[in-house]
Amino acid sequence: MSAGWVAGVTRARALRSRCLGAEGISEVAAATTLDDALRYLAATPYRHDVGPGVTVAGAQRAVSATLLWHLRVLAGWQPATGADAVRALAAGFELSNTEHHLSSLGADRRRPGSTPLHPPPYRLGALATAWTRLARTRTPAELRTSLAASVWGDPGGDSPAAVATGMRVSAALRLATTVPDAARWAAARLALLFCREVFVVGRRMPDVSVRRAARLLGPGAIAAASYADFRQELPATARWLVDDIDEVADLWRAEARWWDAVERDGWELLRRSRFGPQPVVGTAALLSVDAWRTRGALELAARGGDPGGRPTGVLDAPR
Repeated sequence: MSAGWVAGVTRARALRSRCLGAEGISEVAAATTLDDALRYLAATPYRHDVGPGVTVAGAQRAVSATLLWHLRVLAGWQPATGADAVRALAAGFELSNTEHHLSSLGADRRRPGSTPLHPPPYRLGALATAWTRLARTRTPAELRTSLAASVWGDPGGDSPAAVATGMRVSAALRLATTVPDAARWAAARLALLFCREVFVVGRRMPDVSVRRAARLLGPGAIAAASYADFRQELPATARWLVDDIDEVADLWRAEARWWDAVERDGWELLRRSRFGPQPVVGTAALLSVDAWRTRGALELAARGGDPGGRPTGVLDAPR
């Protein structure tokens, strides 16, 4: 047992208190106006940048930024292995920054001096892998070249769709490789991404992304001509997410199921008494689930509230 892991796991367990929790999330979801929800959040760990007048999108982004800060704190207390695990778990923030940056390079970019098209990028600190270089690119082609020279790898194209898909596939593969305890999360999330791209949107993924996806999902699933065949060919690490979902139109059910599984696994990892990466991964998972549910609760409040306090929503790459 190293002193680094003792400090890292101790900090991880302390950060668990930064979650809003089921009761608090229900309070936000039951608020009848967004301002009421924001007043409640003002006395919680999500209090930063959620003052009166903030839009629901702005409040949701502030919640994501708070999650990022907690993950940065968590990573800062870890030995190298633990910091690498948190970095892999937080890849969605760099992905979000890159998507917004690529969009700003498009033909619809606003003229200098006008209102920015996108919010400022997330401040990644030590959780960044390539963002400093990516942020300096000035064309989509430069961005693709920079990605290809980084841990993200070549996305197979410089269009927004190719970059978004390529980065998500790369993130899933890196997570499964770097964080074995999160391998089934990564495989199942990748299966859902593949389903949406191929069987819902009807868009073929770039060949390089297909090859990477096959490493987690298997060549049989990747080559499947139908959703039914795809589901049948998936490995057990991914099939659990869609096993009883017969139609692609019902894939929305897999979203909440995925987050529920991450929460259950996170609690199990956190309960383990050993000093090592597992409690750290568990804490990161629980913080992420809490932020996702809080974002969903804010959406409900903006729509007039849900007396049952049942937040819903999707958090893939934070916005």
